[in-house]
Amino acid sequence: MEPLFGVVLGLMLAVASPAHDSCTCATNKWAVCAQDGPGNCTCRLAGSHHPVDCSTLTSKCFLMKAEMIPLREKRLWRPPQAVSDSDGMYDPDCEDSGVFKARQCNQPGSCWCVNTAGVRRSDRGGSSLRCGELVRTRWICIELTHKRSSGAFAVPAVAEALTRLLESRYKLHPKYIAAIKYEPPLIQIRLEQSKKPSWDVDIADVAYYFEKDVNNDSVFPSNSKLSVSVNGDALAIEKLGIYYVDEKPPEFSMRQLAAGIGAVVTVVLLTAGIGVAVLLVLRWLRTRTYKKFECKEMREIKAPSLE
Repeated sequence: MEPLFGVVLGLMLAVASPAHDSCTCATNKWAVCAQDGPGNCTCRLAGSHHPVDCSTLTSKCFLMKAEMIPLREKRLWRPPQAVSDSDGMYDPDCEDSGVFKARQCNQPGSCWCVNTAGVRRSDRGGSSLRCGELVRTRWICIELTHKRSSGAFAVPAVAEALTRLLESRYKLHPKYIAAIKYEPPLIQIRLEQSKKPSWDVDIADVAYYFEKDVNNDSVFPSNSKLSVSVNGDALAIEKLGIYYVDEKPPEFSMRQLAAGIGAVVTVVLLTAGIGVAVLLVLRWLRTRTYKKFECKEMREIKAPSLE
């Protein structure tokens, strides 16, 4: 009886294992998935009650929260990292829909306003700071450079490859790709999205996923690596920069702007001063050389003979 029971149990485990292994999230490695019925897999973000739609991208706000989960809750995942911006690490406040709340705080008495990309657009203030609305990031400019290759890439081929990448890997509709410009080795990708229907991904989420891919910290499972191919040749991305343009100008105080302008003026004055000093030195050297030459010519003139 016992050998028969062991065989039956082994068959049950063999059938159950593939079903369990197939219950994963294709767009979020931090999602915790469980089979709650035949052919039905439910995924939720680690440390959160929010469900994850694995057919599209997870919102940037939810991803940032997942990155802030302590290592003991992540189990075998890599330790949490600081958010790579000038404001340091903070745990964002998200709406149930996944968008950022207009006001963010990382400690008591330190709050600021953000845009839909979660980027700070105001000075820091106290807990009494009010952010009237969540300002939409309408434009995102992605600048990247690639490593040298054996042959030159054609401009149309690069644009086609990146458009295909954004559409297939990041679920972005081509209508949101405003332009792709290529001047080797610099590539500029401009994304525009004034309004976001519920069925489309947000360009801020696309930019965040892309940034994580380039920095070898992909949100996708480990078996899904970033690969960009232009007519069969690999496009190896080397450097990346992302710039955000909101529908409304940022609300930084004039004091901060004045400090920035003062720094620029200082640099300009220093540069001008160095330039003037170089010109004076060159002029002095030229005058000195001329005098030496003149003296030499004068020495070569002989006195007239009296014979």
